[in-house]
Amino acid sequence: MLLSPAEATAIIAAHLPRLSAEDCGLSAAHGRILRRAVTTDRDMPAYDRVTMDGFAVNSADLAANPTRSFRIAGFQAAGMMAQTLAAAATAIEIATGAVLPHGADAIIPYEETQRDGESFTLLPTSAVSAGQNLHRRASDFPAGAELLPVGTRLTGREIAVAATCGAAHLTVATRPSIAVIATGDELVDVDSPNLAAHQIRRSNDHALRAALLQSDLAGRIERFHLRDHRPEIEQSLRRILAEFDVVILTGGVSKGKLDYLPEVLAELKVTSHFRGIAQRPGKPLWFGTTSRRTPVFALPGNPVSTYTCLHRYVIPALHQMAQAIPPRPATASLATAFNFPRPLAFMLPVQINASAEGRLSAQPAPFNTSGDLGGLLQTDGFVELPADQKNFPAGTIAPFWRWI
Repeated sequence: MLLSPAEATAIIAAHLPRLSAEDCGLSAAHGRILRRAVTTDRDMPAYDRVTMDGFAVNSADLAANPTRSFRIAGFQAAGMMAQTLAAAATAIEIATGAVLPHGADAIIPYEETQRDGESFTLLPTSAVSAGQNLHRRASDFPAGAELLPVGTRLTGREIAVAATCGAAHLTVATRPSIAVIATGDELVDVDSPNLAAHQIRRSNDHALRAALLQSDLAGRIERFHLRDHRPEIEQSLRRILAEFDVVILTGGVSKGKLDYLPEVLAELKVTSHFRGIAQRPGKPLWFGTTSRRTPVFALPGNPVSTYTCLHRYVIPALHQMAQAIPPRPATASLATAFNFPRPLAFMLPVQINASAEGRLSAQPAPFNTSGDLGGLLQTDGFVELPADQKNFPAGTIAPFWRWI
């Protein structure tokens, strides 16, 4: 009996290894997965920070100052040590980002004053209260607070936080080496000068490599081509399985006369955990592991099936191996009705539109066959429709998987 997508996902998850950790310089950390949390090394902000250009004053001085006038005792820019208000009714001219001067508790913006040489008067319509236009010390986070937990994927925002915390080096998950193997006698190189009518150019391995690179989850990625020749498949796979951390094959996994992969993998002591999922496209998917727990994904050879299975199963598996925090699940509602009578989960390519409120609407864009690679160009991903339902009216909510 074929597995459901959820059952297949659970089996894959149960047999995945955990990637080791390594040190990574901050400048090379974009896209990496944290394996040691980043905490604040001091209060954030580290001082009472001025948030407006203007004048630093003690708000209590106004009560004994009927003229509402202040003498300017100096200027303090960001990066300067804090000055001190030495007398009543004095002010320090101040720049945004500067440290609050000693004795001051409020900032009066330039716009609320009338300046006359080295003094200014507060406008009649303006008031001063303690704490105004200040970003108080530790009001964001105290020293020792965890800002980036284990499993965080590092983008520009996280890199900025790490830099602020003084994390010049980070502990991250290693990136696995991945072999991407296209199989089939009909395949030729993209630059082959003499393409016969019975041949097709290799595209699956290029597509998988590009998506894996875009995911930031892979290290070294190498492409291979195996002909439908059993001894060649066995010899090449023996070497590849020993060399790479993850192996992804396309084609040769169905039940055709020349689909040798399941037999050869078994002979090479790769344990099969399942063969076949009750879904379309991607039904013949095979998954196994070696004795050293190297994951082996044998994807169907049709391009739409290959690309769909990569996003539905392989990319999430790489996230788990790196101990990444799972991405937030996305859902979309069907913009128009869709019917699929077979008892299989259907991975339906869709075009996505977002409402003003951010809700996703999915317009079905069904393909001609699993070989209709060009049909994916106008799609954003696919929605996963369950096998126990045949008719899906407009408005049906379904999980959405976005192409990388």
